[in-house]
Amino acid sequence: MEIYVWGTGCGAGELIDTALPAERVTAFVESSPAQASFLGKPVLSPEELANRPYDLVIVTGRQAEAIADRCAALGIDGDRLLFLKNHQALVDRNRCYPLAAELLGADFVERLKQSQRLIRAPRRSARESLPPEELDSDYVRLKTLELLCRQIAEVPGAAAELGVYRGGFARCINLLLPERRLYLFDTFAGFDEEEAAGYGAGFVSAHRNTAEERVRAILPYPERAVFRRGLFPATAQGLEERFALVSLDADLEESCYQGLRWFLPRLNPGGYLLLHDYDNPELPGVRAALARYAAETGERLFTVPLCDVNGTLVICG
Repeated sequence: MEIYVWGTGCGAGELIDTALPAERVTAFVESSPAQASFLGKPVLSPEELANRPYDLVIVTGRQAEAIADRCAALGIDGDRLLFLKNHQALVDRNRCYPLAAELLGADFVERLKQSQRLIRAPRRSARESLPPEELDSDYVRLKTLELLCRQIAEVPGAAAELGVYRGGFARCINLLLPERRLYLFDTFAGFDEEEAAGYGAGFVSAHRNTAEERVRAILPYPERAVFRRGLFPATAQGLEERFALVSLDADLEESCYQGLRWFLPRLNPGGYLLLHDYDNPELPGVRAALARYAAETGERLFTVPLCDVNGTLVICG
């Protein structure tokens, strides 16, 4: 059986670690391949897939609609696509948009269309609000980020992310805080091997699939970004900076612990640190890191847990 997996990121890694051994995969597919192989299998373009025999294509990426459209354009059989992130779509019951546009104005109708989501959009939107396609991955996390960026308007300090991976969240921070310097801490080559020992091969390999140039290319304001490549906290040595917003998304216990130790004393009053994966059962080290930090410092932290996909914990400065 010819089985292809669309994606070489965390979704693909999780699939390989939990349900589909890599040896059963014929090849992986990427919309814009950045590497020749993944987990020992070739990485193809969608055009190459269209010219091969296939029994099933498992789509692990979040842009389900865009991928479905591309497959349709290439003649890839939609009945053989399995979308693992097939987020629910709200069926629009309205059929009178042309008439409504005549009576109420085209702008009103367009705004109405944009609000037809399973989760109602907040009434107040910032001028720099995130585009709809960004929100598909984790609506609660990203709309919270948008609100927090408005909240810190009067708080001095830079923004930072420890654990950048492919830059999706960093791109949103950069878009929402275009005037702030954004420090990006990552190896841009995957986890430290010793720290990642015991984790699944798919999870570890997926996190190697990134690069500093790849992240820089997707930032809307790359001139505001400062890349600190290597193992943290050595990469912070000599940095004299305070922060208004920090995303701590390092996944593993020691890295998260070091991030908390370094960033929290440098978080300005009124700022926020977002500890991602705090309630993720697959990454218990994140919660353990916070417990270590609290026990070591005796500090009382003011926190708000989010019900986003992986249970982010917002720590208030």
